[in-house]
Amino acid sequence: MKRLVLAFALALCSLTATAAVNLNTATKDELVALPGIGPAKAQAILDYRSKNGAFKSIEELKDVKGIGAKRYENIKSDLTVVGASAKTAAKPADGSSKPADASSPQRMAKGAVSSTGKGDDSTNRKP
Repeated sequence: MKRLVLAFALALCSLTATAAVNLNTATKDELVALPGIGPAKAQAILDYRSKNGAFKSIEELKDVKGIGAKRYENIKSDLTVVGASAKTAAKPADGSSKPADASSPQRMAKGAVSSTGKGDDSTNRKP
């Protein structure tokens, strides 16, 4: 039983060690775990993300002060860019800086569920 638990723990550790770090959601600790990234560089990455919004590609990391081509090449295989940070996710889809008013009418996608829990008319019809 002890061997099974130990094997499971080792397998779990190896999976987390190979998981890519998402530049748009990574914490300072996750960034520091990357080779060649210390607390100061991790903070520079977080500051860049706060100032400029979500990373659009991993190559954009080279725009962060202190991340040169060599350092980038060493860590690029450990990086990913998925989704947007909370700061950019809060922006409406139409690109305006003002969030949508809850009282304003909004189009619902076909089959979408409204706040009342009912889908649009086409999903409630009987054949």
